[in-house]
Amino acid sequence: MIPAKEELIKELTFKTSRSGGKGGQNVNKVSSKVELIFNIEQSLLFTVDQKSLLIERLATRLDAEGNLHIVSQEDRSQLLNKQRTILKLVDLLARSLHVQKKRKPTKTPKAVIEKRLNHKSAVSSKKENRKRPSID
Repeated sequence: MIPAKEELIKELTFKTSRSGGKGGQNVNKVSSKVELIFNIEQSLLFTVDQKSLLIERLATRLDAEGNLHIVSQEDRSQLLNKQRTILKLVDLLARSLHVQKKRKPTKTPKAVIEKRLNHKSAVSSKKENRKRPSID
């Protein structure tokens, strides 16, 4: 259902920049922050139905041009951050394309209803037997 990473990478655009956080002088020298940009509408990997589903479910994450942006700056390595953004994208696409099955309503089996009522009457009689006998 989801295309292979190799096919997906061909349609992605990556931007790098200097990230904040730990790393000392490395932060000031190396562009380790990676931003992945993916345009859903221009993708050739998804059907029209899949595209509309993705656009609907990811509407809050899309910019004005319909691009999906995913950023990673956790690692000091640009390569690791790039791999992390790809994994995030694959996971996001998988969760967005997942369609939940319709629930088929079922009746409660008669045996289950009967068992519940028998248990209920057994508990009732047990509690009835615990009472003090009334003097009539």
